[in-house]
Amino acid sequence: MSTMFPGEPAEYRAARDRLLEREAELRRATEAVAAARRELPPGGEVPEDYVFQGTGADGGPTEVRFSELFEPGKDTLVIYSFMFGPDRERACPSCTAFLDSLDGAAEHIRQRVNFAVVAKSPLPRILAHANERGWRRLRLLSSAGNTYNRDYLAEAAEGSPFFQVPEGEVWEMPMMNVFRRDGGAIHHFWGSELLYAPTEPGQDPRHNGSLDLLWNMFDLAPEGRGTGWHPQLNYS
Repeated sequence: MSTMFPGEPAEYRAARDRLLEREAELRRATEAVAAARRELPPGGEVPEDYVFQGTGADGGPTEVRFSELFEPGKDTLVIYSFMFGPDRERACPSCTAFLDSLDGAAEHIRQRVNFAVVAKSPLPRILAHANERGWRRLRLLSSAGNTYNRDYLAEAAEGSPFFQVPEGEVWEMPMMNVFRRDGGAIHHFWGSELLYAPTEPGQDPRHNGSLDLLWNMFDLAPEGRGTGWHPQLNYS
């Protein structure tokens, strides 16, 4: 490589060039995985036309069916399940930090695909949190009246083969799911199932990691992601 920054020693450039080779390998692997993902055959057909609570054009509450989340000419739907159930005192800080960045990107995302955020709390509670965060572009829906979260792995209950959930409890999970409409049928296309996959010792259990601006920014720093720090809803 011919790149060089002011004052850098030879040992830095040699180490950086070795790392650059690994970064190029990672880019190739990332693109290969994305290509393989695009080749997935259709998944299971969505079992019902789920009814969510959302907001209408006038800003008032209204029922929104799953099929209505597809705009004309856009046959892909991405749904993020946000950890903010009715039993939570406050919304999940990590989900909130993730959505803070996606709120800025949502207008751009919707130029290509449909995008919505779902949580189990009643709609007024979700909207109050959105107002507190200053979210203006996210399409927010309440799944309090349907089984979408349970059906699409955004919940883990007692007997889960992946988590030791105490009796009587239901754990919310931050799942991203993608759906594809083909004619009159809607099929599941992809889910962030890496959340449920085993991790190696010392690994961060990332599953939406390539989308998360916060943690990817920390990965660029000498300190890395560190340990013990997590996003908060506010910082004093």
